[in-house]
Amino acid sequence: MEEAVFYDTLRQGLLIAFQISIPILTVALAVGLVVGLFQALTSVQEMTLTFVPKLAAIIGVFWISMGFMTETLVSFFKATLIPMIAGG
Repeated sequence: MEEAVFYDTLRQGLLIAFQISIPILTVALAVGLVVGLFQALTSVQEMTLTFVPKLAAIIGVFWISMGFMTETLVSFFKATLIPMIAGG
């Protein structure tokens, strides 16, 4: 395998990993900011108050975007990696 092909495949893989992680990270950031703002306004410093809503939101977004994630990874494998493996 040539070096340029390797780096191009690595770049594509990192881009897909970034695209797949965007929904979950965005929701985690938004929920964290809302809960942090709520804690700052009410002076409630409870550790589970930050963890539980963020975990619930992440699980919900993961459940909703699971089809998109799977389809993106399968198409990357079918279009890029499997032909490279089969071709030698």
